[in-house]
Order: sequence, then structure tokens, then C-alpha cells
Amino acid sequence: MGRAADFAASIEAAKKRGSRRRASEPRATSARYDRARRLVVVRLENGALFGVPPRLLQGLEGANPELLEDVVVSSQGALVVWPKADVAHSVANLLAGVFGATWWLREQAARAGRATSEAKAAAARKNGAKGGRPRRTVSTA
Repeated sequence: MGRAADFAASIEAAKKRGSRRRASEPRATSARYDRARRLVVVRLENGALFGVPPRLLQGLEGANPELLEDVVVSSQGALVVWPKADVAHSVANLLAGVFGATWWLREQAARAGRATSEAKAAAARKNGAKGGRPRRTVSTA
């Protein structure tokens, strides 16, 4: 096969992959920022709505309402995009609860783990009074 035939075959394969994705992945028809609820609200092709607090979304943690209101859906409905912030999130990932890159999510979890509060200190004292965390047991079987 020549280069032209290889190119044509790769285009056909890409079109088939795209068709399968369009049929299997959720697609958005609109997105907006609801100031009163402080949620990014996305409407899906099937009519379902879901909302995500922007503070949970990578790249939008501290964004002001004016920036959040400038939200659009990509032409295929696969992405929710904030052009001025140069931020885009996949609709499928948002529905799955994936609000950013793996490294960013790890960083958020580590930050949450370092948080201190009186309730956390009281729980640690209570656990310590019981002898602390149980030792790991090693099975010999």
C-alpha cells in the first residue's frame, strides 16, 4: 500500500473510532455557571443535568464568577470549555468524578490530609487513648 492508501485507511479508522465514541460517551448540549448555587451546570443530550462546584475543577479553583460564566460546550459536545481561562474538561470525566489530572488530584488529596482542625486533633487524642493504631499482623499461613 502506498502513502495515500495508508492515509485514507487511517482517516477511515479515525472516523469509526469517532462514531463509536459518539455513541458510547455522554455528550453535552449546553453549560452555564449558576451564581446562586455556585455550580457549573451541564445539560446532556438525554436531558439530564448535573452540577459541579468550580472549586473542585483543576484550573478553576479560585476563578471569579465573570470568568466562570464564560463557559461553552465543544462542537461535538465532549468538552466543557472556559476559553478565557484556557481550561477544558471532558464531559465523560466530569460525570465520572475526575476533576483534573492525576498529579493535581494527588496534590489536592495531600493538601486535604495536611489540614488541621480541633476535631481532627480530638479524634487523634481519642484514638491514642485506646492505644493508637493497631499493629499490623503478619500471617504465617
